[in-house]
Amino acid sequence: MKLQFEQIFDISVRLGEESITFPGDPAFEREVLMNIPESGICELSGLRMSAHSGTHIDMPSHFIEKGKRLGDYAPAEFIFSATVVEIDSPEAIFAADVHAASPEPGTALLFKTANSLTGSCCNGKYTKDYVYLSADAANACVEKKVALVGIDYITIEDPDDPDFPAHHAVLGNGIFILEGVNLRDVPAGKYTLIALPLNIPDGEASPVRAILLR
Repeated sequence: MKLQFEQIFDISVRLGEESITFPGDPAFEREVLMNIPESGICELSGLRMSAHSGTHIDMPSHFIEKGKRLGDYAPAEFIFSATVVEIDSPEAIFAADVHAASPEPGTALLFKTANSLTGSCCNGKYTKDYVYLSADAANACVEKKVALVGIDYITIEDPDDPDFPAHHAVLGNGIFILEGVNLRDVPAGKYTLIALPLNIPDGEASPVRAILLR
């Protein structure tokens, strides 16, 4: 079967050397438990990670008590019409950027920032020097009634704000957050986004293999 898309962009980071671990979260680890030469049977590995490892999607329950969890959504709800918008500011995404993008209600809005262009989105090293989603931009996303907000770093949040205003604003209004994408090779424009999480019914988040199609 041939898909009716001319381009497919894999915007997921590779778990391991590329993926950034948020401070306090368990790092991704893959342990080989069996191999074919020694067991004569098969290769078997175990995984250790956070639900927020690598490219991942946040549910409202991540910050909102009694908020919806992964099991509250059907798979089709993780397929979106999406807009990728380039951000010039080396500091933050602001409300004016959201308004300039003019996203349609119910669509995904992905921000391509210096995090992708410099490679800091996927170098395996956490730093507080990244482009984040400002509180006013988060509120603008709520006003625009987008379905998902995506950013090219392990978190959308201002590293110097302990109150997590962007998470509270976005998740508090039922908007998904897609974090840890790599948009370096993705031109600005319109796409179809597929970001299917693992089937973890009670999960507040899950790693995803996120792709853009057009």
